[in-house]
Amino acid sequence: MIVTILLSIMMMAGLFLLLLGGVGYVQDKRFFSSAPKEVCDVVPNTKPERFKGQHAVGWVMIVLAFALMGGAMVLGAWNGIANGFTFWQFAARFLTMLLLLKAFDVIFFDRVLLCNAGFDFFPRFYPETRVVLGRYLFGYNKKTHIMHVICFFPSAALLSWICTMI
Repeated sequence: MIVTILLSIMMMAGLFLLLLGGVGYVQDKRFFSSAPKEVCDVVPNTKPERFKGQHAVGWVMIVLAFALMGGAMVLGAWNGIANGFTFWQFAARFLTMLLLLKAFDVIFFDRVLLCNAGFDFFPRFYPETRVVLGRYLFGYNKKTHIMHVICFFPSAALLSWICTMI
């Protein structure tokens, strides 16, 4: 279970790196596609680079984020195969990893970063968002979160089946 928790933390770090790279460095409105309408309305389409190579740094961060999250899944599979996991052990590992990642998304991203303007994450990069951020935004995307959680079950089952076939 400790390995599963560590791999989940690895995925959380990747997700945060993805957000930081997209919002903080690439600074393109496309990265706000899942943000509330109020936030999307005040964010400009693109922002000029604050320093030379800023957007390139952001894209490198995004690639590393995907590598980190994918690497966590591969390491989880590899460790499970090496330890002779059954289908249900793999399913429990992958489902735990995905559900902890979703909890991190809801609690940290939505509640702390988005709904708490005092935390100053988004306003640091987009000062125009300060006026629209607030606690009232929490839960704006609950249908999406519920759909993700529902999709986690067949996804974990598929990954588990693949790992038991190897």
